[in-house]
Amino acid sequence: MTPTLLGRWQTRLLLLGTLGVLITIPFSLINGDAIYFQVLLCIAVLGCIWDIVYNLLQQIRWDHDWSALWQLAAGIWEAFFFYVPFKFLLGNVLKLPWLNSDLPFDKFLLHYICIWLAVFTASQTIMRVIFPRWRFHGGEWL
Repeated sequence: MTPTLLGRWQTRLLLLGTLGVLITIPFSLINGDAIYFQVLLCIAVLGCIWDIVYNLLQQIRWDHDWSALWQLAAGIWEAFFFYVPFKFLLGNVLKLPWLNSDLPFDKFLLHYICIWLAVFTASQTIMRVIFPRWRFHGGEWL
């Protein structure tokens, strides 16, 4: 079943709220910095915005679905479009006092890859076991 926009949002927030947090905790403890939780929050917010675009693009495809290979390629695309707004727009242009954007690209990339691979793997495997009806309801689990 092709995921609906609501299903994409629910799945993204569930996986980032569980696996994303579990992966972010060691990064934050090792580096002694809460910036990784800010990155996780930005990934969640910007990811929900990307899901709107993905949902619209998905309607153009003849089968209205993405293959796993396209989803993996989207991870590379998203990494760039998460880092640029996080680093430059949110940190330098808006200058939000609660947002620290001093994360080097290599640390961001390592954190992002760990989160993205865990979320991708879980959405392709464990979600189908824990929520068997998830696939047949457009990715909606509520």
